[in-house]
Amino acid sequence: MKSGVDHIAPIMTAHRAGLLGCRSCGRVWPESESRCQRCGAALVPPDRRSLQKVWAWWFAGLIMYIPANVFPMMSTQSFAGLAGNTESTILEGVVELIHYGNYDIAIIVFVASVVVPMAKFVAIAWLAMVAGRPATHDQAHTRLHIYEVVEFIGRWSMIDVFVVAILSALVQLGFVASIHPGPAAVSFALSVAFTMLSAQSFDPRLIWRGLPLRSRTDTEGQG
Repeated sequence: MKSGVDHIAPIMTAHRAGLLGCRSCGRVWPESESRCQRCGAALVPPDRRSLQKVWAWWFAGLIMYIPANVFPMMSTQSFAGLAGNTESTILEGVVELIHYGNYDIAIIVFVASVVVPMAKFVAIAWLAMVAGRPATHDQAHTRLHIYEVVEFIGRWSMIDVFVVAILSALVQLGFVASIHPGPAAVSFALSVAFTMLSAQSFDPRLIWRGLPLRSRTDTEGQG
């Protein structure tokens, strides 16, 4: 049996210390406080019931992501329709960019429009499922890093919509050619907005609620 000197101190969190963290500025206050004295935001204790909002926005974003990939993202009209109209979905646009040798742009569009949204859906769902569940100190830090990455890359998911908007504004040559956003543009924008709301609804303080009172090393030392 190991001596008590080798024991690691209990893992202390704000909740166990009787403190309540502000979600707006990060300042901690006693649980008796109802409003942050720094930024004025209401102090709300972490609650797993808040995950209902996360799942609601998540499902809304997933539903809108389906038509965003099925319907055309962009419609191109040449010579007032006499030369035909061309409609392309996100993946068709990527294939077309590759066909014309624009590999770098194709990679950017594919990553921002397919890889990033799908990764966000998986990451948010995983965080919502493990929130508040038992975890080691390292596991909690891993979950926090994933949450921070999801928050950071969320703003870059709109690149497809930005490209269509810019092309629609620039390529308006009257009778010769014109580009218009397709119905998928609205669905994609809504999907990105809903997933951002889902990530913002997630309370990262729940990540630390599953930490044990002591580390495994400390528990083994008491054996």
